[in-house]
Amino acid sequence: MGRSAAFFDLDKTVIAKSSALAFGRPFYRDGLITRRDVVKSAYAQLMFRLGGTDEQTMARTRDYLAQLCKGWSVEQVSQIVTETLHELIHPYVYAEATALIAEHQAAGRDVVLVSASGDEMVRPIGELLGVTDVIATRMEIVDGRYSGQVEFYAAGPAKVEGVNLLVEERGYDLSECYAYSDSSSDLPLLECVGHPSAVNPSRALRRTAIERGWPVLEFRHPIAIGRRLRTQPAVPVAAAALSLGVGVAIGVAWYGRIRKARAATA
Repeated sequence: MGRSAAFFDLDKTVIAKSSALAFGRPFYRDGLITRRDVVKSAYAQLMFRLGGTDEQTMARTRDYLAQLCKGWSVEQVSQIVTETLHELIHPYVYAEATALIAEHQAAGRDVVLVSASGDEMVRPIGELLGVTDVIATRMEIVDGRYSGQVEFYAAGPAKVEGVNLLVEERGYDLSECYAYSDSSSDLPLLECVGHPSAVNPSRALRRTAIERGWPVLEFRHPIAIGRRLRTQPAVPVAAAALSLGVGVAIGVAWYGRIRKARAATA
């Protein structure tokens, strides 16, 4: 049996907001974007979430964001993210997600954040969570500035490309791997593993999850990581499971615990 991993989408799955939009305010404050850019970025993010499985929508979102970032100093962006991470992201991490990440790590699985947001944002958030492996969007950099070209856009089927590179490098057995997401745009990611779960799913993803018998999890408790560590245990993962697809729980240890807990309180 090969090694296994757990792949987590970031926005609305691990954190209770959009990681890219979260940094809009400091980017605006430091003159990187205008007020009009803020509105357009929010609209682009909304369109992606509503119709993210459409290739044209993803391409338009990718190209718009690439041009928006053109000419930005990589050092300045990294500095803004570092300075504002505690304020903008730290309090919005789902306690259920951090508990689930810890469970996978305790079971010896690698945990990988997979996000369409930029690597400069996703990697520091991963470090905050104790996760070092990241699949994220990478922009081309020329002389310390973003050129306006995208090297890798980690959205839709491209997320699976990133996963497959790790499979080749580390020998993961995808049938033993897990994936978590809230969006139907991540169906390719969910479909490529043996243990997919829908987290806070969109209407389309919820319908698909029910049809295919995938677990549906509801994460509802964003909490500062430091506070969670001081007040262990956090909200148990069992409390996050709103419903389970028919037959999917069989053979999965922590879902077995959910069934036992329900039986004890019946």
